[in-house]
Amino acid sequence: MSEDKIETEDLRAETAEGAPELAEHDRVAQLEAELAEANKAVMYAHAEAQNVRRRAEKEAADSRAYAVTGFARDVLSVADNLERGLAAIPEELRGDERLKGLVTGLEATKRELDNVFQRNGITRIAAMGLPLDPNQHQAMLELPSDQAPGTIVQEMQAGYMLRDRLLRPALVGVAKKAD
Repeated sequence: MSEDKIETEDLRAETAEGAPELAEHDRVAQLEAELAEANKAVMYAHAEAQNVRRRAEKEAADSRAYAVTGFARDVLSVADNLERGLAAIPEELRGDERLKGLVTGLEATKRELDNVFQRNGITRIAAMGLPLDPNQHQAMLELPSDQAPGTIVQEMQAGYMLRDRLLRPALVGVAKKAD
């Protein structure tokens, strides 16, 4: 046998012996890459599941907190009418013994309604003397005034918040520069 043949056979033997290790090494590297990708996919899926759970919890909490919005808006008209009724009673009739019980009862009803509002997170929006805030106030008219332009000088209807959300804007008159 020639020397070239011996070298070729030795090379074949070395390659044949080395090939299983090389093939096994490639297979291990491939499996490690697949494992890393699967781990990454599991981590993303876990994070997405947590985000979905948090979102669902927040929506459920918001639903509980703001479920009374429609009812609260309806009750505001009752509060408005009660307030108008109390304001319509002249001062001289408030002292009249025949009407004293009625006035006292109406005032107690107004206080109780205010307490119910407070317990349920319904608060009145401050308006008089403040600058117009379009997030809480709705300007209905401009009135000549010595106040700074944009200052609320008249409140036609009270505005209310339900926790941190606007339930109803305050209907107001805003000062403008006197002519």
